[in-house]
Amino acid sequence: MTFGPSFEDSTLTRTVDAAVSAIRATEDRVPAVAMVLGSGLGALADALDDAQEWPTQDLPGYPASTVEGHAGRVLIGTLEGVTVLVIRGRLHYYEGHSIRSTTFPIRLAYALGARKLLVTNAAGGINRRFRPGTLMFITDHLNLGWTNPLIGPNSGEGPRFPDMSNPYDADWLAKAEEKALELGIATERGVYLWTQGPSYETKAEIRFFERIGADAVGMSTVPEVIEAVYLGMKVLGVSTITNHAAGIVPGELNHEEVMEVGAMVRTQLERLVRGVLEV
Repeated sequence: MTFGPSFEDSTLTRTVDAAVSAIRATEDRVPAVAMVLGSGLGALADALDDAQEWPTQDLPGYPASTVEGHAGRVLIGTLEGVTVLVIRGRLHYYEGHSIRSTTFPIRLAYALGARKLLVTNAAGGINRRFRPGTLMFITDHLNLGWTNPLIGPNSGEGPRFPDMSNPYDADWLAKAEEKALELGIATERGVYLWTQGPSYETKAEIRFFERIGADAVGMSTVPEVIEAVYLGMKVLGVSTITNHAAGIVPGELNHEEVMEVGAMVRTQLERLVRGVLEV
């Protein structure tokens, strides 16, 4: 016997409620900002003050994260005096989760009270000006994953057809850029393109992506942003360019390089995130 989207939607709603109850049993702080940390960037969670942590395996209904560099943890603590919820270990569609399940952490963050979302990710650089270690504010995205976490019955928390003309909050982005300039942190702006993965892109695909306006490519983030916009959350996105995309420079792509560059820019990214929370 198989179940359609209606079954999945109602089940996910119940499990989000159960996960909220599990957290609220020991923690009553309401996060102002939720943060999703990308590949190699999970150590940023160590910067939280007065943090409480839950392994995702202990939260009812929370899908398991299986990717190196994505430890499954949810934390609530303070950073720069702001109460934040940190998702340490995001969920990817290529892991075999349903597309709706990949945005479970966003619905959980919203249910816990967060109304702003900061997403970070590791991405391949398509823009030829970008070098590994570049920090790029996401101005827009291209969904070449060819799916959407809102497929299925509308839960009623947001509109059936949410407007995606401004998924990344322009005011928050402008203030974040001003703060980066004040801190002396060089940043770029660009369009992020999502593919399902887990294989890296071919050279022909990268040439195509470059021609249609992509500056960076990765295997995450877009479903989370769609879910957040649907829920009415303000979103800011930061990509760490960890490598040149296929064909931009000679050489093969590997996950180890992604992890290494993520570790290299950890200090800069942490300074940027702290500054972003202040604006």
